[in-house]
Amino acid sequence: MTAVAATLFLSTLGWPALGLADTKSDAQTAADRWDQAYNSGDMEGLGKLYTPDATVIPKGAPVNGAGIQSFFAGLKAKGFDSHKTTVNAATPKDNLMVLTGRWSMTGPGEGGAKKTFEGNWVNVMERQGNEWRTVLHTWN
Repeated sequence: MTAVAATLFLSTLGWPALGLADTKSDAQTAADRWDQAYNSGDMEGLGKLYTPDATVIPKGAPVNGAGIQSFFAGLKAKGFDSHKTTVNAATPKDNLMVLTGRWSMTGPGEGGAKKTFEGNWVNVMERQGNEWRTVLHTWN
C-alpha cells in the first residue's frame, strides 16, 4: 500500500484467480479493495487480505502476522487517511504475483494542516486456492 501504501489484498473480499489478460486490471481491483478497507477503518477486513505469515516492511522494523492489522490501525488513528494505490505493473510467476505501483495518502503536517504523502509500492501475493493474499508489502 502504505505508509501504507500497500496495498493487495484479497481473500474474504473475494478476488478471483488472475488470468494473464486481466492481470493488471484484477490487481488494481484488489488494490482498490485494500484502499476501501483502510479508508473505511475496516482493519479486520484489511487484516484478512494478508496471509497469516505475511510481512509488512514500513520504515523501521518489519511487522508480521497479527501485528499488521494493529500497525495500520495505528496509522489510521494518527490521522493518515485517503489512501490511494495505483498499480503500474502486475507480474505473475507460478503461485506468486509481484505488483508494483504508486501510493498516496493524506496525513498530519506541520501546524496540524493535512499533507499529502506519496511514493513507490511493492506487494508480493501468493495464490491460495482461487484467491490471492499478500505475503510481502513494502513502500517508500
